[in-house]
Amino acid sequence: MTNQEKAEQYFQQGNQFRKQSDWQHALECYHHAIELDPTSPAVKAKEMVDNILNYYCKEMFNP
Repeated sequence: MTNQEKAEQYFQQGNQFRKQSDWQHALECYHHAIELDPTSPAVKAKEMVDNILNYYCKEMFNP
């Protein structure tokens, strides 16, 4: 299995976690995908989750 195939698996797994609103595991999967393939669609997906968390959890980042 190539790094791109592994990255795709992590990306898909991250999408499943994201659909369940399991942000922590989604981000972990996206991070692994990006490490294996910096051009993975996980880059955009991770940015999207980061933006969601920054918007909805402002008090966590700005106490």
